This record gives sequence, C-alpha cells and structure tokens, in this order.
Amino acid sequence: MNKNVQLVINVVLGAAVAVLFSLYFHTPRGTTSLVPADAAVVKTAVPDVAPVETVAESAEDSVAVSADTDAATDASAAAAPTTDTTPAIRKVGYVKSGELLEGYKGMQSARAAYEAKLGRWEKEHQAAVAAFQSAVQAYQAKAGSMLDGQRREQEEKLQQQEQQVAQRQQQLQQQAAEEEGKLNEQVLGRVNKLLERYGKEHDFDLILVAGNGSVAYGKPGLDLTQIILKQLNAEYAAGKR
Repeated sequence: MNKNVQLVINVVLGAAVAVLFSLYFHTPRGTTSLVPADAAVVKTAVPDVAPVETVAESAEDSVAVSADTDAATDASAAAAPTTDTTPAIRKVGYVKSGELLEGYKGMQSARAAYEAKLGRWEKEHQAAVAAFQSAVQAYQAKAGSMLDGQRREQEEKLQQQEQQVAQRQQQLQQQAAEEEGKLNEQVLGRVNKLLERYGKEHDFDLILVAGNGSVAYGKPGLDLTQIILKQLNAEYAAGKR
C-alpha cells in the first residue's frame, strides 16, 4: 500500500475511533446542577417557621430630645412623603437543592430512565464504530493487491462511512441534550409548583433555594428541605407525577 493511501486510512480510522464515551457522561451526575438560576428564589411562603419580625424602636428606647427639636422633626417628616413601599419580610424559609433532588423519587426514576437511553445510544454508536473498524481492516488486508481505481473507490466508501458514524454521534448527543432538558422541565416543574403551593398555604413571604445544598447561615427552623421532600415523595407515590 502506498504511503498516501495509508495516510488516508489512518486519518479516517483515527477520527472514527473516538467512541461515544462522552455521550454517556454528557450530563454531570450531580443532580444539584438541575436547579436552574430562575428557580433560585420562590417568592411565596413555606412551614412552621418562626416569623422574622421587623424591629421597631419602642417609646422607652427613644432618645429624649428638646420640644423644639421634636417639633422640627415632625414638621420635616410631614413635609417629606414616604417613598419606601417595600413590604417587610415576615416569614422566610429555604430548601437545599442537592438534598431535595437526590431524595426525590421522581428525580430518581427520571434519571434511571434517562441513563438507560444513554446506555442504548452508546452501544449503538460503539457498534457503528466497530463496523467501520472492520471495514478499514478488510481494506488494509486487500489494498496491496488492488488497482489504483479500486483503492480510491474503497477509500471513498470508507470516508462516507466515517462521516455517517460522526453524523450519527452528533444526533445522539443532541438527543441526549434534549432528553436532559425534558427531565429538568418535568422534575423541576413539579418541585417549584409544590414550593409555591406550600408557601402560599403557610403564608411565607420568601422561600430560597440554596444551590449545592449549602447555606452560609440559617436557623434550623428555616430549613424546609425535609418537609418539602416528604410531600414530594408522597405525591409521587400517590400518582401525582
């Protein structure tokens, strides 16, 4: 086989041997990444958490001032209209996204189905790569006895086969991304709906989602993770999926 022919086959074979291992590991296994940025704050309420009261100065704590100063202060206050209409946050809670999604039965089932599809797609791609490798090996075994025209014809066929393998790999990667998007939408949709409903039922002003399951500081009573998780799994078991 001449050097040019050998070079062509080596290039084709080298491109095709890149098996679809990246497809199976396309999605990070940590489920915390499934919490989107727009789900970081659910502006509703959630369980029996001690309300966070705004602190107002009492009459006993006020500093004594002269009658003239009081009058001047009252006059200026009356003249200046109040512009701050932001309501005070009375009740707040949070959930740890990693812990919540790891323990949610709906996420576990969805992830298992997703990974089963990835496994089938990987096997399909590996079979296509193996078939291409066999075709290259058969060509290499016969190339020395082929005429120049026959070699060119076989090389063109191998190149077309390699392109088909690469195109199918791209299609599978796109399917994997689409499947992951559906998984995120379905699972996170159920989680966010429950958070919203729970917050309204328990008169919460704010529920936060702690990314990666971490909180710099929070009183134990503000952590709603296990409460929400219990309700999620109960609804899942009852068929509300």
